This record gives sequence, structure tokens and C-alpha cells, in this order.
Amino acid sequence: MNATSLLKDAFTGPGSVTRIAGATLLVTTLAAQHPHPAFELAREKDVFSLVPNWKFFAPNPATHDFHYLYRTLDEDRQTSAWVELDLITNRKMIQAFWFSSRRREKAVFDICTAILKSIQKGDDPTNSPPFRVLTEFIRKQIRDASDASDVRGFQFSVVRAPGHDDSEDPEVLYVSTYLPMKPAGPAFLGAA
Repeated sequence: MNATSLLKDAFTGPGSVTRIAGATLLVTTLAAQHPHPAFELAREKDVFSLVPNWKFFAPNPATHDFHYLYRTLDEDRQTSAWVELDLITNRKMIQAFWFSSRRREKAVFDICTAILKSIQKGDDPTNSPPFRVLTEFIRKQIRDASDASDVRGFQFSVVRAPGHDDSEDPEVLYVSTYLPMKPAGPAFLGAA
């Protein structure tokens, strides 16, 4: 058999419609993954959403890591040294397929990104939901890491580092004011 007869057999005879439809869908799916806008035409014309969008990388991938540090203030008003929260666990081979424990790390990253965007706009982030969530997360880490009974308050910092690239120095992006370890509850709870 030569190539011409193989090609002819693929597009004629029993099952040819299915093979043509499958080949068309495969080529269209592969083309639709290309980032150039010209390749978006297939997805725009796809009324029934048959062409999947399998872009494996974000359009603006993160090129830096955020590091979270905190220090505590005890009842004697002594400040501790900065302590880094260790959120990134050592990776295992199985995590290439299933990595549910990364959800916490990703959530903290997204919360921090929202806080930093708020700061860049000139807003005060301290009353925003992302700031309150990050504050409570760090407060819990402090309680879990040490004897928090003598801790009066804490301060945290967000530092951006280039990951494995040692040619760039870490950059301090945000340092909070001191926050109480035992926050006051909402005012409406005190009225009850």
C-alpha cells in the first residue's frame, strides 16, 4: 500500500465521517491553544463549545515567590526576630498528578496578590476581606507555632523573591502595623 491509497481509505469508506470529524476536532483544538489572536477564530465560531481551551500556562505567569514573615510583641513589649512562614512543602512525584495540598499555598498567594493590588491603587488594605483573611491565617500560624499566651501582638511582612534566581535581591512589598493577638470582636456582637 502506498501513502495515497492510505489517505484515500482514511477519508472514504465506512467510518470516514467519524475519522474526518475527529481529525478536524483535533487540529482545531491544537490550533486554538496557540496564543496568537488569529487562532481564536475557531473558538469564536464554536457555538456548542466543542473546542476546549487547554492553555497550560497562565497568560502572565508568576515569576516571583511571596514570602511571609512575622514577628511578635510580648507582654513586656519585647519584639521577637522575624520568622518566615514555611508554606511551600517539598514536592513529591505524585504531586505532578494530584496536588490538593497546594490549595492553601495558592489561596494565600491569591490573597496577597489582591492586597498588593489594593495598595498599588492607593487604598488602605487593612479593612479589606483579603487583609482580614491573611491576618487571621498568620494569627493562627503564630498560635500553632509557639506559646501564644504571652504574645500581645504581631506584625507581618510580605517579601517578593525571585525564587531560584540569586541575581536579584528580595524586595519588601508590605509591612503591617502591629496587630493585636486577640482582636476585638465586631461591635454588633457586643450589644447582645
